[in-house]
Amino acid sequence: MKKTDTIIIGAGPVGLFAVHQLGIKGLKSIVIDNLDKAGGQCIELYPDKPIYDIPAVPECTGEELTKKLLEQIKPFKAEFYLNERVEEINQVNEDWTVKTSKKNEFVAPNIIIAGGVGSFEPRKLSIKDAERFEDQSLFYAVRDKEKFKNKNLSIFGGGDSALDWALELSKNSKVTLIHRRNEFRGAPHTLSQLKKLENEGKVSIKTPCQIISIEGEKYITSISIKYDDGKIEKIQTDIILSFFGLIMKLGPIAEWGLNMDKKTIEVNSKDFQTNKNGIYAVGDICNYPGKLKLILSGFHEVALASVECFKRARPNEKYRFEFTTSSKAIQERLGKK
Repeated sequence: MKKTDTIIIGAGPVGLFAVHQLGIKGLKSIVIDNLDKAGGQCIELYPDKPIYDIPAVPECTGEELTKKLLEQIKPFKAEFYLNERVEEINQVNEDWTVKTSKKNEFVAPNIIIAGGVGSFEPRKLSIKDAERFEDQSLFYAVRDKEKFKNKNLSIFGGGDSALDWALELSKNSKVTLIHRRNEFRGAPHTLSQLKKLENEGKVSIKTPCQIISIEGEKYITSISIKYDDGKIEKIQTDIILSFFGLIMKLGPIAEWGLNMDKKTIEVNSKDFQTNKNGIYAVGDICNYPGKLKLILSGFHEVALASVECFKRARPNEKYRFEFTTSSKAIQERLGKK
């Protein structure tokens, strides 16, 4: 079981800034997130969407903000456990233990829940037998593109993920892009490149249609799709990649005995602690009088929560507030000295 000062659940902007606020106080962090990369909603739902309310930054995208935050927290060497969900928490004396979906176990005096509005999970295919092919020949994300080399790929979806991977994987695989509508939501430039490849016979695009069955024993051998006009077509397929977007689930958090109001956690606005000592909620998932669901509000919340985290992690030390511009200790932690 790995020990640290604070376990942060959620690697969105607020969770990342929590690493910074804890780090300048000399506290170490472990960050756990259900997604396979840091950034939360910013990176998963609107990486290219402009954000206008970050102080001193007139405009940035979700991706740019995430990259800057990751750069800012580099000196603190936080450990990230991505594509992993917290399944269970338990109190042991003054500490909290955490168990994850990958059987990792951690212990810390503090837990900061920065999980946005819940964990993101892929919207799965709802047809018979789909589940038994998962992680064998049915995937909802690409983590190692070598796995899809020299295969017959059927890619479902109409957004950027589907279009981008169809374009990329067509370099060394036979790709069929399938969408339920004629119109795509992805970047027009990517779609035009795919249309060009279709004209060259390197990619097949099928619309408007939906999958109705999967054939195969241990691995997928083919799929059947049905067009809006009723026509059914069978397509030889080794691997399905499905990009039907994400759904948000509160998950096990709802079972941890915290004061919940619908899908938010009640906190006090002094240090953003929940009804459990040592467990804090910040960002969109927390609720208190006057709460505004803004990233900058989340930054303020973790700044105050980190003070109480210090007191719990270092009970024998007196907390001294210091400005980053004048504190030699903080500047050393930031690698400036």
